[in-house]
Amino acid sequence: MTLPVLIVLHQEQSTPGRVGHYFQSRGVPLDIRRPRCGDPLPDTLAAHAGAVIFGGPMSVNDPDDFIRAEIEWIKVPLRENKPFLGICLGAQMLARHLGARVGFHPEGKAEVGYYPIRITPAGRSVVEAWPEVVYQWHREGFDLPCGSALLAEGEIFKVQAFRHGRAAYGIQFHAEVTHAMMCRWITRGAARLALPGAKPRNQHFIDRPVYDLAIRTWLTEFLDHWCALDRGGAGHAVTA
Repeated sequence: MTLPVLIVLHQEQSTPGRVGHYFQSRGVPLDIRRPRCGDPLPDTLAAHAGAVIFGGPMSVNDPDDFIRAEIEWIKVPLRENKPFLGICLGAQMLARHLGARVGFHPEGKAEVGYYPIRITPAGRSVVEAWPEVVYQWHREGFDLPCGSALLAEGEIFKVQAFRHGRAAYGIQFHAEVTHAMMCRWITRGAARLALPGAKPRNQHFIDRPVYDLAIRTWLTEFLDHWCALDRGGAGHAVTA
């Protein structure tokens, strides 16, 4: 029996994109929860191979109960040393849980579109081949939490990926985004395209065929590594 991966989404129509495709193609069940819609989060991950918290248009600084509850809940995978991945908002939640500042760029800039990143030696130790340019959709960033390892950095928002402990990762960019998801975001979130630093709509479509293969390749290799973190534990391993 293969344990499911807990998938935490923040909108009614949200999907886990390529991350979900990765697990499903390997026969790994997805336990999808939407705390914003009233779904509870488990008190333990003993029955899960790991957990992924995805992004959303909200902020970790919002006063909503589900935001505070999710940030507090991250203690569960950290305490149990289970694989945890936070993407964009999920990464910001992990950073906030660990005591780091999360907030807007001092000049009000945003990253919406494709932007370059630099990989640190610690990042290369996780996955050797990273993409040089990644897809972004955010206007808040975060400081590196105390005791965490910086894996990738950018020009506008420095912390783009980090690891905390053995099995917790925060990724600011969106490797999980499919072409269909990008089209939806650009349509429904069109106001974000007017933010300072955001790339114009047509540039998203020009850049995607240039950079997407490297992003997809990295995501598969990263998830292979992430899944392997649960091998040898008390539960059944994810088969990668």
